[in-house]
Amino acid sequence: MAKRSETRAGLTVAQWTEKVYGAKADLFDRAFLTEVEKLYIISKKVFSGKLKAERRTKKLGSGVEFAEHRDYTPGDDFRYIDWNIYGRLNRLLLRLFEEEEDLHIYILVDLSESMTMGDPPKFFYALKIAAALAHIGLSNLDRVAVIPFADGIVDRLPPNRGKGRIFKIFEFLRQQRPGNKTDLTKTLKSFVAQNKRRGLAVLLSDFYDPAGYQEAINVLAYNHYETFVIQVYDRKEVEPNLMGDLELVDVETGDIRHVTVSPGLLRRYAQEHAAFRRKLADFCTASAMPFFQVHTQVPFADLVLDIFRRGGFVK
Repeated sequence: MAKRSETRAGLTVAQWTEKVYGAKADLFDRAFLTEVEKLYIISKKVFSGKLKAERRTKKLGSGVEFAEHRDYTPGDDFRYIDWNIYGRLNRLLLRLFEEEEDLHIYILVDLSESMTMGDPPKFFYALKIAAALAHIGLSNLDRVAVIPFADGIVDRLPPNRGKGRIFKIFEFLRQQRPGNKTDLTKTLKSFVAQNKRRGLAVLLSDFYDPAGYQEAINVLAYNHYETFVIQVYDRKEVEPNLMGDLELVDVETGDIRHVTVSPGLLRRYAQEHAAFRRKLADFCTASAMPFFQVHTQVPFADLVLDIFRRGGFVK
């Protein structure tokens, strides 16, 4: 909790970057692009022989690779009847094939007010992860959409394809304006209503939603998205440098708490924060969702490499 600074209200990501790092600073500069290019090369080595320009989905149709049989029903195209099986078993079975489709990757990134906390702000870290994963997806010829959210979806960059589109994603992210409350459930219900093409949904957030995260994440699972969860937090949130009689103001709700901070209270707070992170990890594990938890002092490239090594993003 902290009081929101009026000097940062309504700033774009580009303006935030200049405010934190100085004039003409850029979160997605040439050095960043060079680093994500290296990450892509490493990802190809880690998954040597497994990367494909086109991902194969489980959608069944009239493609070229056999998938399975099912019973023939009146109205089915008789050209796909397996006459060999009919001759041996006297059963009319239809041959089904897999269709090749581009994988759609949806990167949902939390830009609520709580993500502006930290030094540098947590959303800087989240946006770098989002941009790096977008670059990998585009380089694999997947279709990548980026969806910032807070108390709902605040903007949307429709699916792009091709490595050169990363610069469009960079510019889109630079123009975003962090702020407002967190409402994960509202956001993800809107997301599944707007996106009928299923795919990989990457959810980047600190998950500081007073209403909780379980229902929200389940919205993705129930609607058959392959869900990928990344929690970002700042070390100062775990070990705040506070002591004495303080007035704490929630940056999103404006709620005020008067507290006396002692070493014992800080220990209990650290235990509660650890329990919160552990419960989120346990929930995702129980739901068989790839889950990563990272604080902003860890180089973002290390997290991306860990994602590659655990095989959760590129296959």
